[in-house]
Amino acid sequence: MSVLVFVEGLNGEIKKSSLEAATYGSQVAQQLGTTATAVAIGEVHEEALAKLGAQGISKVLYDADARLKQFVADAYVKVIATAAQQENAKVLVFSNTNIGAAVGSKLAVRLNGSLATNVTQLPKVEGGFVVTRSVFSGKAFADVNLTGDVKIIAVKKNSIEIVHTAGNTATIEQLAAQLTDADFAAAPKETVMQDTEGGVLLPEAEIVVSGGRGLKGPENWHLVENLAKALGAATACSKPVSDLDWRPHHEHVGQTGIAVSPNLYIAIGISGAIQHLAGVNSSKVIVVINKDPEAPFFKAADYGIVGDAFEVVPKLIEAAKALDR
Repeated sequence: MSVLVFVEGLNGEIKKSSLEAATYGSQVAQQLGTTATAVAIGEVHEEALAKLGAQGISKVLYDADARLKQFVADAYVKVIATAAQQENAKVLVFSNTNIGAAVGSKLAVRLNGSLATNVTQLPKVEGGFVVTRSVFSGKAFADVNLTGDVKIIAVKKNSIEIVHTAGNTATIEQLAAQLTDADFAAAPKETVMQDTEGGVLLPEAEIVVSGGRGLKGPENWHLVENLAKALGAATACSKPVSDLDWRPHHEHVGQTGIAVSPNLYIAIGISGAIQHLAGVNSSKVIVVINKDPEAPFFKAADYGIVGDAFEVVPKLIEAAKALDR
């Protein structure tokens, strides 16, 4: 029996959120006195898979079926269920991404398992299997005892510190889930994720620069884009901005948009409505730029700048560019 970790790839590499899940899975395996195996799907470099040994993964099962390059929930579920059966895995670990949450819920039904999402800590395994979840948009925590024979855990991004053990490599084995055309019947016509202007996927970004109505119009969005480019960040926006069609809807972050948890979130001209905060309050550091000193966002900010964005942001762009000189 092993702990099975599902890892997601991006441009041939393992996503940071999946490295966090791999670390979490290997630590759970240590608690249970077993080993951690990863299952990878789609287009991932084998060198990247082998490096999962640094996170404590002993073996990687890899299904390289070209049809899996695009996310199809039913096909992914079949591959992971095949890996779980092969490894007799009773604990499955995912990152709490859109893909991880969707696949995890389907697997819970298929495997008759217990599912916990937004998990932030290692389980307590004495006399049960209790995990701590972030609930109410990150405002509280709940302890949940998973009683199913199979336990499925989706780890909240940025809640687990990635372990790097030099010299450890994972072995790679090919996995064939015997996929059929029926498994891809629900394939979407478009990809699930879209790139932002800076070429960085918003849910995976380490730094996010976001703008609101305080920028007065789409013609001023170069301030957000230029600062994001200087910082190697993704761009985002508030819901009113996407509703006004200033920016595409896939950049909308908040309760009804994309939830992000970067290391740094910079909000420019955003007042900080509770719906927006619900989607960004998992950020490690929040910087708010607003000329209104009474803007609600300042109460949630780690750092605040009271000033005109049209004066402040160009100075930040120059300072960011100077870091590379």
